Amino acid sequence: MTNSSRRHARSVRRGAAALAVLMLGGLVAAPAVSAAQASSSEGRGSLLDVTPVADLSRAEVAAFLAEGKFGSGTVRYGVSAYRLTYRTVDTRGGATTATGLFVLPKSSQGRAEGRRLGLVSDTHGTMVHRDYAPSVAEDFGRLSPYLHAAAGKAVAAPDYLGLGKGPGTHPYMDTRSAVTASEDMLRASRTAAARQGRKLSGDLYLTGFSQGGQVAMALGRELKGKRSGFTTRAVAPVSGPYDLSGEEMPALYDGRVNGTSGVFYLSYFLVAQNRLHPLYKDPAEAFRAPYADRVEQLFDGRHGEEEIIGSLPGSVKELVTPSFYERLRHPSGGLEEALVANDGSCDWKPEAPVRLYAARGDTDVPIGNARSCAADLAGHGVRAPVMDQGGVPHMRSVAKAAPKIARWFASVR
Repeated sequence: MTNSSRRHARSVRRGAAALAVLMLGGLVAAPAVSAAQASSSEGRGSLLDVTPVADLSRAEVAAFLAEGKFGSGTVRYGVSAYRLTYRTVDTRGGATTATGLFVLPKSSQGRAEGRRLGLVSDTHGTMVHRDYAPSVAEDFGRLSPYLHAAAGKAVAAPDYLGLGKGPGTHPYMDTRSAVTASEDMLRASRTAAARQGRKLSGDLYLTGFSQGGQVAMALGRELKGKRSGFTTRAVAPVSGPYDLSGEEMPALYDGRVNGTSGVFYLSYFLVAQNRLHPLYKDPAEAFRAPYADRVEQLFDGRHGEEEIIGSLPGSVKELVTPSFYERLRHPSGGLEEALVANDGSCDWKPEAPVRLYAARGDTDVPIGNARSCAADLAGHGVRAPVMDQGGVPHMRSVAKAAPKIARWFASVR
């Protein structure tokens, strides 16, 4: 295992066990593609580059998943993984590029190669360092994509804007741009599959974890009624913050979110959203000293979670100024705009079945978010059961849920 892999594994969110990652495929750097090049785009989702990043046998996939405590009972195939570079749009609708991980099942007996493949859109959770993205680091971010591919489906796992090899800074929790990057990754994946001599069936399965759970629901909403060439067959997000205003923000104050996680998520959210909404003109308006002088630099995409957490206090009240603390409790202005813009991912009527996976032991994204999502869907006449994974922490919720989701996707017709 390389030193780089150890650093990535150590940086999996607090409370998670470090992964003994198996470096089973060689990583090859993708060429940089500028936004200027993208301005001559043939269209969103146009594929610019395909770079092989891993090639694993069935046994190697099983070992990788077992090390990550994901379970290997659904593994049927080895996998081939690629970094895709494709055209998309930025937060203002301008041309840019993004990268993502595309994974195909393989079989020496030819069983997987000769059939049309369903496609899983697998959107990842919160990441701060750009090199943690699924298309770059062979660690936690690849566990779920490999699991679904090894179960027999193609997988599109976008890095989002500003992560992986894409330009700029990641607009954390900007649902709109996460959805456009994810949607365009689907288009790029269809082209990439054809280049590998494989065909996609058009059946689409949506999943994602944490931030990616919210993105999965919002992507389903975006695709509904569109002539995208894909038909959503099932939706199974895990532990998503679907209700920032009604659940996640209040949980920062009532003890449902632990202090370390609350500080980490909130500071990341405020710094990223301030680039999109008028939250503050100077960091000192929102953050106490000495954090005001360092917080924006910490979230530049080049710092890891351990470094960031070690540079910030242990509670939200120590992080922000008294006046901003009260503003968080009673949002208005740009802060209210930011929250409203990123809520509502469950306020629609899916035509495909939905299962909402969550855990009552989660103190990062409390299970109330899933219950709120279920209530929104019920308002549209859709019954979406909340699949409680028990008294486990945030990171374990996806490890428990992902194999169940793979089995469910296989059963959906």
